[in-house]
Formats: sequence, C-alpha cells, structure tokens
Amino acid sequence: MFVHHLIIVLMKELTKAEEQIMQILWNLKKGFVNDIIDHMPEPKPAYNTVSTIIRILENKGVVDHKAFGKTHEYFPLITKEQYTRGFLNGFITNYFSNSYKNLVSFFSKNERLSTNEIEEIIEILQAQLKEQKEK
Repeated sequence: MFVHHLIIVLMKELTKAEEQIMQILWNLKKGFVNDIIDHMPEPKPAYNTVSTIIRILENKGVVDHKAFGKTHEYFPLITKEQYTRGFLNGFITNYFSNSYKNLVSFFSKNERLSTNEIEEIIEILQAQLKEQKEK
C-alpha cells in the first residue's frame, strides 16, 4: 500500500494549495471541511474551494473520507514522511541529476552555511556512515 500511494504522489505532484490542506490534515489526523478551514490563515478560502481541493486530493489517492450522512470526514492516506520522501526524491532527480552529492555541493557553495552548520552536517554524515558500515 505504501509503495502504491508513493507512486501516485510522485506521478501527481501536489500544488501549494493541496500541500497546505495536507499539512492541516496531517496535524489534525482527520477533519471535516470546516475543521480544515478553521486551521487556515486569513483570508480564509471559501468552503467550496476547500471542498474542491479535497476532492482533487481524493482523486490523487492521498486523502479518503468517511461519510456521515451528507457530510464527510477526511483523513490522509499517506504520512507526511512518505510524501516528503517522495517529493525529495523527485526534487533531487529533477534538479540535481539524481545525486545527493550534487545537492550537498549546491547548498554548501550557494547558501553560505556557517562553520557550525557544516560541522553538524559532517557529524550527521559520519554517524550514517558508521551505521552503514556496521550492517
């Protein structure tokens, strides 16, 4: 099931509006359209706008609902971590020739990382290297 949903997400990248609603659903775990709207910043979008975006998310296979009469309670079908992993993999493939080395090189050269940040990154990588060597 996880692989199925991840493939759907990678095939159908989420728009900013869709991501915003997913962020709210991930935090709430489940909610009605009005619950989602309550957690959105001002100016709040129209009910129909949010309802339409949620139906699109259902069509993309990342949200489902439970019916209570004429109203629906929505919940995510994928976790935030699953989406993030899929998004990041697509981002690295599309912008960094599928190379994490190219990604790290880009940020180290262009983002003015502090010495402390570089040292922290090195520590994280060294811990990962040690862990992989012990397997």
